[in-house]
This record gives sequence, structure tokens and C-alpha cells, in this order.
Amino acid sequence: MRALQIEELGGPDALREADVPEPGAAHPLTGEEGVVIDVRAAAVSFPDLLQSRGQYQVKPPLPFVPGAEVAGEVVSAPAGSGLEPGRRVAAMTMIGGMAQRAVGLPALTFALSDELDFAQGAALILNYHTAYFALKLRGRLREGERVLVHGAAGGIGTASLQVSRALGASTIAIVSSDEKERVARQAGAQEVVRSDGPWKDEVRELSGGGVDVVLDPVGGDRFTDSLRSLRENGRAIVVGFTGGAIPEVRVNRLLLNNV
Repeated sequence: MRALQIEELGGPDALREADVPEPGAAHPLTGEEGVVIDVRAAAVSFPDLLQSRGQYQVKPPLPFVPGAEVAGEVVSAPAGSGLEPGRRVAAMTMIGGMAQRAVGLPALTFALSDELDFAQGAALILNYHTAYFALKLRGRLREGERVLVHGAAGGIGTASLQVSRALGASTIAIVSSDEKERVARQAGAQEVVRSDGPWKDEVRELSGGGVDVVLDPVGGDRFTDSLRSLRENGRAIVVGFTGGAIPEVRVNRLLLNNV
């Protein structure tokens, strides 16, 4: 079958089209019987980028086929999974998704609603589940609250803007360019500020004293100003560190404002 394969850890530019054997029923990482899927769409996420450089916690031996999220049609599935051949599904594969056929983890393979096409199904798995889990369960976001989203034009950022609006919150996005502002506004940002400007002060002014929730997939040195952007009893949600640096927090800032 045809697939995109990483033969050396050189980043996305090292990706090459290749002929590879079709996978069996066993998942390539866990060895458990998986859901074999004819892939109709595969998503690209930040973990795929890290994995192409050998910087992700999952480090398969070279060469390997990347791709953690797919949508397609079931070829075979474990007994009791409720997924019969031909069923439209979206699945977490962890690796191997960028191929004509892949194996999904049974617990992370879901029937795909007819309302969603295959591309939407593949894009749903990582970013939207992360956004919902972060905002609803960790951030306890409530209708009428205000959310500040860093990296708002990225995968997690756009998903978080959409999920925030769906949960009845208003949104402020932080972006670095005009192009990214257009993406953020299309995804549901009601206000937009620039990361290279006095965004902390602008956020406090736009929100009338501070937002209720900050969602941060970027990390780095902006995290302290994220805390300063919160109103009393605000919540800061750490999702990742795409900026490369893991911030350190002076916990008196949490204490003083009940963050």
C-alpha cells in the first residue's frame, strides 16, 4: 500500500512517499487487536511534527509511518467492539495513519456521524477532544464567561475558540499576524490582540478587569502575563509548550488572586 514514511528524523521535510506492507490486525504500538481501517482522511497535528524530529514521547523505530488521527471505513474490528465492516469511523491510531490502511485503538475508535465528512472526522480527535476536556472539565467554563486563547490560529487554538463559543463563552484571541487574525476570527474570536504588543493590558481592558479562563498551549515567558490577565478566581489551563520553554510560576501570584 502507499504511505507517507519517515526514514530519518529530519522534521516534516524528511517525509517520503513509499510502498509499505499492509498492517495486520495488531496495533503497532500496543500489540492488541485493533480496528483495521481503510483511510479516507488523515489529520496532521503538532505531535506528528514533534515525532518527525524525534522529540515526542512516543518514539517508534525508523522507518515508520506517522499519523495519529484518521477517518475512514472499518475493514475488521475486535469482537464486541460494535464496529462492523463498512462502518464510517474516526480513530486515534497514534502512528500509521498517513497510509491507505491503518489500525485504530479500539477504545479510541468511534462511529462517525453522517453530519461529518471524513476530513472533519479525522480533524476531530486530538484538537477538539483536548479543547473540550481542557475548557469544560479542567477549566470549568460556564456560559457567559470570558476566555483568552493563546496560539489562537493553531489547531488547539481554533478548536478552543469554537468550543468556547459553543459553551456560551465570549472569546479573546492572541495571534502574531494579520493572516492568523483572519483564521482566529473565522473560528469564533470576538476580539483579537497581538502577541508582540501590550496584550495583557489590552485583554484586561477588553474584559473589564480580566478574563475568567486563559487557555495556553504555548508556554514560555508569556505565562506570567497570562496570570495577570485573569480576574479573581480565574483559571489558567496549561495545554502544551509549543513555544519550546516550560514556564516557572511564582505561586504567590496564584495565592493573591485565588487563581
